[in-house]
Parts: sequence; C-alpha cells; structure tokens
Amino acid sequence: MKKTPIGIYVHIPFCRKKCKYCDFLSAPGDSERIREYVSVLKKEIRSYKDIAESRVADTLYFGGGTPSVLDPEQIGEITETLKDAFDLKHLKEFTIEVNPGTVDFKKLKGYKDVGADRLSVGVQSADDDELRLLGRIHSFAEAKECFASAKEAGFSNISADIISALPGQTLEKYEEDLRKIIELKPQHISSYSLIVEPGTPFWADYGDKGKKRRDLPDEDTDRKMYALTKKMLEEEGFHRYEISNYSLKGFESKHNSAYWTGKEYIGLGLGASSLVENVRYSNIAELKEYLINPEKHIIEEKLDKKALMSEFMILGLRMTEGVSKNKFLSRFGTEPDNEYGDILRRFERLGVIRNEGDRICLTDYGLDVSNMVFEEFL
Repeated sequence: MKKTPIGIYVHIPFCRKKCKYCDFLSAPGDSERIREYVSVLKKEIRSYKDIAESRVADTLYFGGGTPSVLDPEQIGEITETLKDAFDLKHLKEFTIEVNPGTVDFKKLKGYKDVGADRLSVGVQSADDDELRLLGRIHSFAEAKECFASAKEAGFSNISADIISALPGQTLEKYEEDLRKIIELKPQHISSYSLIVEPGTPFWADYGDKGKKRRDLPDEDTDRKMYALTKKMLEEEGFHRYEISNYSLKGFESKHNSAYWTGKEYIGLGLGASSLVENVRYSNIAELKEYLINPEKHIIEEKLDKKALMSEFMILGLRMTEGVSKNKFLSRFGTEPDNEYGDILRRFERLGVIRNEGDRICLTDYGLDVSNMVFEEFL
C-alpha cells in the first residue's frame, strides 16, 4: 500500500521570556514544567499510531515558543517516540527553531546528533537597541556566535528571521540590519514586516490608539523596505519563493512549502493544528488542560470542496510559482477558470495576476497587495 506523505509539526510552547510583539501560543516555563510537557507530548504522539500506519513523514519541524529551551536529550526523546509511531525513515528535512540566547556549540551539536539537519534562527535584527525594544533575550553578537557554532556543529542549512518596519527604524537602518544578516551567510531568510497584535505589550504603545504609534514607519517606508529586501537578496543569489521567504537554490523550506501546496500535516503539542483527510483539527490551547488530556482534539471543521478549492488557491498563490491548473484539475475535477474566472480576469486586467500556460501566479505588484487578492477567494 502506498503511504500518504505528511509533514509533522511539534509545538514547544515555552520560552525564556515573552517578546513584546509576540502573540504566539507561548510563555516562560520552568524545567519541571518542561519535563512534564515532554512526557505528555510523548503520550499524544503514541495516540496517532493508527493514523500513522498509512502515512510516511517527509518533514519534521519543531516550532514554538522556543524549542531550543529543550536540551538535546529531550528533543531526542520526542524524536525517538515519533519514530516508534510514524515512519520517519524517509525524512527530507528536520528543522528546529532556535533563539541565539538559548544555545551554544554543545547544544547545537546535540541537536545535530539526534537528527536535526536544519535550523531556523530568530535573529530578528542586527541592532542591539532594536533587539531590546523587541524584548529579545539575545544580542547580535550572540546571533553571530550562534551561526558560527551551528556551522561548526555541522549544520549547512540555516535560516534567519528578520523583522522590518520597527518603531523608529529608517530605510537606511533597515538596509544596514539586512546587510549584516546577509553577512552571516544563511541559506534561507524569512523577512516579515512588524504586525502589532492586540493583547501584546506592543499594542499598548503602538496599537490603534497607542501613544507611540507615530514612531512606526509610514506605509510608504514599509513598502520601500519590502522592495529593498527583494533587491538586496536577489543580488546575493537568493530567490523569493514565497511572499516572505527567500532562499538560495535548493534551500527552500520543504516543511512550510508543504503547507502552501495543500499537503496533509499533523500538529502535535499545545494548540497545534492538523489537516488529515480534509478535516482540520486543533489541540487544546490551555496548558493545564493539555497536560491532563493531550489526546483530546477539537474538530474545527470538515472542509467541503468549496473550502478546499479556496484554500488551495490562497495558499498556492503565496508561492511565487503560483497554482498549477493541472494539479487543481486533478484534485477537484474542474478548472480554476471555471470556479474563479471572473476574479482571475479582473486581477489580470489590474496587473495583479498572470494566468499563463499551466500556472496562475501573482505578479510582483500582486505579491505587494496579496491580502486584497486572497480576500476574493474566501
């Protein structure tokens, strides 16, 4: 029997300190709580044995939070439990997110020894004042040391995150930050514009009614930063393969690309989501409840054909290569033009979409206004 390929995501909800802009499901946790969480997480993993029998995992991703608050032995425990439940013999990528303030050579070498072959490093900025403003626990010197140690430990596939449009940040300052991060020699860069989310410490200062909101770069500067990122990274050999993601050839994130191309995935851990057989599940988001009953899932929705087509278009258009008409036809038994012809023709006239041959993709301008496009497919 041919097994269905899946991606596995493992959520580690702990961090040393919550960043001021972060609205992810994460919080500081002591060593005892972390050990308890690892034990319960392993119990949840074992509950997937029936589903796992007909599937083969080709990507594994530890995200958070800060997965690097776990020591290599704990990551190894979780990985061994995954091997017992899932077919991990054909993994193409095993990523761990790390915060530079939580790792050293020994720890990174330990991650490599338990099977990780890719790191996603939360650098965020090359300026220590900006890092303090964000509430990060590391300095840029520690980020540089993290990259040096990772390479010494044997990692040759490293991604760096950077955030633009920070309070008080000028275009010239962002260019300097990006140049310094390029000099770290990552194989992949994820570039995000700061979004001030309700409920975060940043919201009080920079939200809709925040007294410091005027410190945020204006929309024109934000767009210039966006364009500058593309220009500078392309000059360094990076290609943009998704709205916010750039890589050297062959170093695209296989795990995240699977999300964007509609592949099944299983999310393990607090608040993690899964998509299996067109049903989207979500785990309990309250830590106390999860620790009591990690196998309890909330079925959010069974996706009907219309919802699946909409999601296929939206996620596919995030990728610069766009949506394959043949894959759409093979999956849904109809052409994209039959379902979305009016929308596609209107956006073609506006120079937002290219509809040529087998591909439907956003133009450079379309990538800039992608949220407007996606709303039309909802």
